[in-house]
Amino acid sequence: MSIDETTAARVAKLARIKVDPEALPVLAQEFNGILGFIEQLSEVDVEGVEPMTSVTPQRLKRRADVVTDGDQQDKILKNAPDAREGFFAVPKVVE
Repeated sequence: MSIDETTAARVAKLARIKVDPEALPVLAQEFNGILGFIEQLSEVDVEGVEPMTSVTPQRLKRRADVVTDGDQQDKILKNAPDAREGFFAVPKVVE
């Protein structure tokens, strides 16, 4: 796939990026470089490779989904600059 100047201008417009007309050839060339790199990645054989979240093997820590600390509304609201009826009160910012 190849991107020409017209397509580069359209992508810039969709991304709401102002690009001068004389910079469009360079932008199109950069887009083509990115697409070329993506094509190289598609050539890699990943059959049988498990997806991973990091380059270092690790397991996520798991814990029981239970409430361990609660019923502290008074302690939490004690630090609030303004609390009303058991909630944080904030000034109105939208009219």
